[in-house]
Order: sequence, then structure tokens, then C-alpha cells
Amino acid sequence: MIPLTLPAAAEAELSFVTRLRTDGRVGSGQDDSPLLGSADGAAAFLGRFGLFELSGAQAEELNGDVVLVEPDRGRAQRLLRAGSDHNTLLVTERCDQLCVMCSQPPKKTHEDRFHHFERACLLAEPDAVIGVSGGEPTLYKERLLAMLERVLTERSDLSFHVLTNGQHFDGEDVARLRGGPFDRVTWGIPLYASDAELHDRIVGKKGAFDRLGETLAHLMLAGAAVELRTVLLSDNAPCLPQLARHVTARLGFVASWSIMQLENAGFARGRWSSLRFAHEVDFASVAIAVDHALLHGVDVRLFNFPRCTVPDAYRPLAPASISDWKRRYAPACDACSAKADCTGFFEWHPEEEMIQMARPI
Repeated sequence: MIPLTLPAAAEAELSFVTRLRTDGRVGSGQDDSPLLGSADGAAAFLGRFGLFELSGAQAEELNGDVVLVEPDRGRAQRLLRAGSDHNTLLVTERCDQLCVMCSQPPKKTHEDRFHHFERACLLAEPDAVIGVSGGEPTLYKERLLAMLERVLTERSDLSFHVLTNGQHFDGEDVARLRGGPFDRVTWGIPLYASDAELHDRIVGKKGAFDRLGETLAHLMLAGAAVELRTVLLSDNAPCLPQLARHVTARLGFVASWSIMQLENAGFARGRWSSLRFAHEVDFASVAIAVDHALLHGVDVRLFNFPRCTVPDAYRPLAPASISDWKRRYAPACDACSAKADCTGFFEWHPEEEMIQMARPI
């Protein structure tokens, strides 16, 4: 697994953001920290915040990374890894929902680091797509929107993908979100069922389904790009065809619909056997939903589905969606002709289950 947090020691007392350079290149500004030298698994850098040392990764692997160095915690977080398509900023761990399968269980406390995230985004590689996640980012909606506006105004080549439960948009946001920099923002919003009671039970919040209907209407009026997200569970998998009809009849404006397999992390880890729906055994409800969505012009994708576990006709809809830093493959995958395009498995997927599922194409 690719480490995202590295042990660090620094002369500076306060946290700072910098871009690492190990190839001799230095940007036009003062935000680059060139490599001084490396030995015994540690690399020393020198920038405008002084001398600091990182360990836990080879120096050449860090070239171009944008990191947040936190001297008081003795660590550096690789906020934006150079060359990766899977950079996501965790802007808060607070959330106002309690999803039964949440892979990032919420916390009650919040540490405001928007100023660091903004600085990091301005140092991103050209044409980068930067993810924003939580917790629930829109609990700090003004801070979030202001950061996006400033970054996208200064860096017209960037775009953002924001994961949100969609509970906090209102009519006053429509004019602000319409056009301008927000044309380069996609909002990833979960919808787990067309039945209000089932959706509310999954997210642990009464009234969430009805509120989501209101906020999706605001986003539609704003012309916002919305990616609907549905995690496949034992409770909602049989109802997936009904959800497909709901999406095509009432939410046809969405940019895409992602049907996602479950991640064995967070709350799902202790509920795996009761929550996980074995699509590799019964794909019928998924197939019906996908066929209906495609027939009505909705762009649908299968996230976190290893290609060998879905029927041939649906494999092109299953991209390599699992982030590179937490993706792995079964031993049998080495002989698979589809490995280069396959999402594989989460690093923490149950070993025996992974071995049983993997069937080289």
C-alpha cells in the first residue's frame, strides 16, 4: 500500500505546505523544497520554511508531491501525489449522517485546514482533478465554496470532484453555483434507494431522502454537474431496478450514476457478512438497473467491481476506480489480460474471498 503519511522532523514550529523536488527542478515561486540528500531511508529537504526530513518512502518517489508538514505531530501528509489520478483532500471528519457502511466513521471534532488545502491546490500539477471528501464537507459550506472559487479563479486548468451527502444546498446557492468557476466542479452525491424509508435507514438520518430531493432540485437549477452514487448493499440490491426507474424519470439531468461495491473498512468491517451483496453470484438486479439507465441515456458505471466478476457485456462499464494507494490484486490476477484496466480489490478486502473471486480473463 502506498503510504500517505510519513514521519517527519522540521526546523519550523508551525505547519506548512510545500512541493518536494528531488530532480533538481525548482518552480518560479518559493514553494518548492529541493532535496539536499538522502540516506538510510530518510530524505532531507530545504525550502523557505527551513530544513526538514522525511522518512518512510524513497526520495525519488516523492518528486513533485505537495505535502503538509506538521512539525508538532512529527508527520507529513502527502496531500497531492505527483502523477496520481487519486488525490483527495479530507477537509473534515465531522458528518451529520451515520451511514451503516461508512468507510470513514465520523468524529465530533473538526480541525480547520482549508488554508493549507487551498495552498496545496495552487501547487497542483497542470490539469489535475482534485477530490474533496469528509466527513461532510458542506458542513463548512462557505469555507468550501470560497476555497473552490479562489483556486479555480487562479488555476483555470484545475477541476474538483466533491463528495457530499447533498443535504446543505439551498435556493440561495443557485446563483453562486451557476456557471463561472463551478463549471469545473462535480458533486458526488449518494442516493441509496427510491424508497425514502430505506434510504433514510441506510444513512441513519430521518428525512434525508426528502431533503435530498430538494437540494438536487437546487443543483439542477444551478446547472451543476452531479454524479449520483449508490453503494450496493444486501438491503438495496434487490431494489436497484426501481432506483434506476426513479433516476431516469426524475433525475435525468445527472452527469452520471455510479453503482459501487462495498469497501471492507470503517463500519462495514464489522458488518461485512450482513451488508455485502455478492454480485458475482447474482448480477441480475444490477444488470436490469444498468440496462434501464443506459436505455434512457444515463451514463452509468460500476465502481469497485473487478472485471472478472461481472458478465462480459458489462466489463467496459467497470473502470479502475479504487484509488491506487489502496488497491491490490489477487495472485491469479497476474495472468489476467484485463489487469491493466481492472480496479482489482481494496487493500483490506478479505483474503479468502478475494482469492475465490479472482478468475483471470
